[in-house]
Amino acid sequence: MSPSDVALIYANTALVVGIILAFAGIGSALGWGLICGKYIDGIARQPELRPQLLTQMLFSGGLMEAFPFIVLGIAMWFVFANPFVAAAAQFLQAGG
Repeated sequence: MSPSDVALIYANTALVVGIILAFAGIGSALGWGLICGKYIDGIARQPELRPQLLTQMLFSGGLMEAFPFIVLGIAMWFVFANPFVAAAAQFLQAGG
């Protein structure tokens, strides 16, 4: 396996990790927008439920916000402990 093959694997991994993180960020932003929009709708309909709606909004938003952090952890695993390099080396040594 030549150094250019390893560099190509790392470059493609970095590109895909960037795309994955972008989609996670966009998904989180859209989720927050929907949650806050429904919160405002709920307050407009029943202002007396504002404390309960705020609690539910923040709880739901916190659960939804955990998703990008999980994706970030998986992305860092691909960046720093890239499993594709070892798999490609085994494939090339086997004659593939």
